[in-house]
Amino acid sequence: MKTEIVVRVVDCHIFRWEDEKPVFLLLKRSENQIYPGVWQCVTGKIEKNETPNDAALRELKEETGLVPSSMWTVDQVNHFFEAEHNRMNLIPVFGVEVESPNINLSLEHTEYKWCCVNDGIDLMMWNQQKQGLINFHQMLTEKLEKLKLSTIFKK
Repeated sequence: MKTEIVVRVVDCHIFRWEDEKPVFLLLKRSENQIYPGVWQCVTGKIEKNETPNDAALRELKEETGLVPSSMWTVDQVNHFFEAEHNRMNLIPVFGVEVESPNINLSLEHTEYKWCCVNDGIDLMMWNQQKQGLINFHQMLTEKLEKLKLSTIFKK
């Protein structure tokens, strides 16, 4: 049986500026969800006839109630293999800026934290989500030309 390659989920790193430094949103998964208790960025499935960036924005709204002010593609595509389905998943990674720190958590999560990049890396379990956070942080703080060229929209 041939291994299927699919793009069916997205990762989305959310940040806001605090004292001229980016702080990132991490969400803790509910105990009744897949990967219970795991800290992660906004993640979710791409619905039928939805683009990956539209899925990221929908998941942002559903999981946090936040409104985006800017959005970028992050210079990374995550991946993982699902042995149960013989399926390789490719995961587009996005970065989104928001202005409000106020979160309206969905039932998928029990807690949230705004934190610096190093604290975010310490909380996250999955190496590729950690690397996506590092790459996005670098785009925001060091690689401004890459950030500019990766813009999806900016208000």
